[in-house]
Amino acid sequence: MSLFLEGVVIGLAVAAPVGPIGVLCIRRTLAYGRASGLVSGLGAATADAAYGSVAALGLTFVTGLLVDAEAWLRLGGGVFLVFLGVKTFLSRPAERPVAAGRGGLPGAYASTLALTLANPSTILSFAAIFAGLGAGSADGSSTALLLVPGVFLGSTSWWFVLSGATSLLRAKLPAGALRWVNMLSGAVLAGFGLVALSGLGG
Repeated sequence: MSLFLEGVVIGLAVAAPVGPIGVLCIRRTLAYGRASGLVSGLGAATADAAYGSVAALGLTFVTGLLVDAEAWLRLGGGVFLVFLGVKTFLSRPAERPVAAGRGGLPGAYASTLALTLANPSTILSFAAIFAGLGAGSADGSSTALLLVPGVFLGSTSWWFVLSGATSLLRAKLPAGALRWVNMLSGAVLAGFGLVALSGLGG
């Protein structure tokens, strides 16, 4: 049970810092409703659990492949973030949440899953954390069975809280304010994408 709870804390700690996925979750909750924001978060939580599994089971060859492909992953993720940022910046807010756009909830899930998987530094973070907990080798499979579900639950809990709080805030914001939210979140998303692309030359 203590390992499971440690996994929950790790999942919360990895998910909570506000990054492109957090901004995307907030924006989708405001535009399409709580379900879209929560499903977007679940895509990130799934990626966290997948990377956590690789790190906990000591699958170093998978880690190596991901690190070797970092430039291509960064390129794809950066371009996608810039695209999302520009699209969000130019979009007009509805007076109330509308149905999710093309792809619906499956598209929201798949996009954040892909964006999170496109950041190999996540798996390095898990590898460092799990190594300190004795779950960074192949004989740590029993430990992984407890840690990884905890990571998924912790990450999911964060997205549940974030989408819920944003949904409550949505009812209090006038349409004019939502336009500024779209512009700000679009600029932030595009900024994250540009930062990712600028690192390709390093």
